[in-house]
Amino acid sequence: MTHVFHRHLRRTPPVAVAASGMTIRDADGREYLDACGGAAVSSLGHAHPDVLAAMHAQIDRLPYAHTSFFTTGVAEQLADELIRTAPKGMSHVYLVSGGSEAVESALKMARQYFVEIGQPQRSHFIARRQSYHGNTLGALAVGGNAWRRAPFAPILVPATHVAPCYAYREQRDDETPVAYGLRLAAELEAAILQQGADSVIAFVAETVGGATAGVLTPVPGYFKAVRAVCDKYGVLLILDEVMCGMGRTGTLYASEQEGVVPDLVTIAKGLGGGYQPVGAVLAQRKIVDAMSKGSGFFQHGHTYLGHPVACAAALAVQQVIHRDGLLDKVRDDGEVFDAMLREALGAHPHVGDIRGRGFFRGLELVADRASKTPFDPAQKVNARIKQDAMTRGLLCYPFGGTVDGLQGDHVLLAPPFIATRGDLQTIATLMAESIEAVTRAVT
Repeated sequence: MTHVFHRHLRRTPPVAVAASGMTIRDADGREYLDACGGAAVSSLGHAHPDVLAAMHAQIDRLPYAHTSFFTTGVAEQLADELIRTAPKGMSHVYLVSGGSEAVESALKMARQYFVEIGQPQRSHFIARRQSYHGNTLGALAVGGNAWRRAPFAPILVPATHVAPCYAYREQRDDETPVAYGLRLAAELEAAILQQGADSVIAFVAETVGGATAGVLTPVPGYFKAVRAVCDKYGVLLILDEVMCGMGRTGTLYASEQEGVVPDLVTIAKGLGGGYQPVGAVLAQRKIVDAMSKGSGFFQHGHTYLGHPVACAAALAVQQVIHRDGLLDKVRDDGEVFDAMLREALGAHPHVGDIRGRGFFRGLELVADRASKTPFDPAQKVNARIKQDAMTRGLLCYPFGGTVDGLQGDHVLLAPPFIATRGDLQTIATLMAESIEAVTRAVT
């Protein structure tokens, strides 16, 4: 009997009792190799001594102070560190408690920016299908996860959704990757014009798509073309790096690899590595200046903004990443991990695509490789893989609806940055065993 309102109400998950490094142990003594970091959260693994020490010291010093009365030294230090390493032009950090809250804050920040500069008619957001920006109502409205949106569609604010950058399924045979990216940018421009160029607030996109479609990497030039379209019509570019940022793809911000700078960027998950609930919005100076010279405040806020213990954890995580050279490690070992996955699964008849960057990898599963036909959703392939993998002592992050919100299955892998090459090989081997067992059972 449980009184916890669990995500799934017909079963109670195992009770986690301890964790260290790459491993989580449950109450029955079973150990699991964490190949997904929860939901691409645990960048440093579990129980890192430097992070725990920083949290203990902050609790002893000051566990909480409300931001309507005080700032704290640790919040200021974290903001300084984030701006030091931020995309060009970022000047301020708005510290929140998680990814959905970061996206909500960014949407409101973007809207208020246009109110402050005398363009209150801008009220519409454009985003992409097969995206995920969070589960709060504003984030859900701009998100393109059809399954999550469906029950709440009547109470979501209207938003326009254009095609994702999904080369495996949507790039035409007669298109180069660059031409495909330009076609998508042209679709965005058409959507802006159809809505009315002076009514659009922002285009919202995950730099590398996350959970909904399984690590969609942009084709070369796509985001540069998108940035040009946004600039042409005075539309802000909000990049959601809640899942793909903070080193997950091998650079601190995934946008670094695209050669573009957003107006607002949201981060969370890897920011604090799971040690505390924490997220942030980084804002370009022009946005902060507009509010500073106008109303003088951001009309928004939550109780746990800039929580000192969360800031201490996040600061320690970022310091360890830089001190230990983990960005270089993720880039180098990410290529090795990709090769391991391709060796183990590249010829598998039910693995249609292997994609990703760094320690952020997606495996798309198909019933027929030649036609890319997905499995029947009734077969629940993704759920069966999750369960089978757990019986083998492996934690992965499968999801369904990859193709259109209903059809399609994928597995997302996001191991902690501390994973050894031996760990990565074990992940590839166990993942291949699980996929083989499940697909053999359903075919």
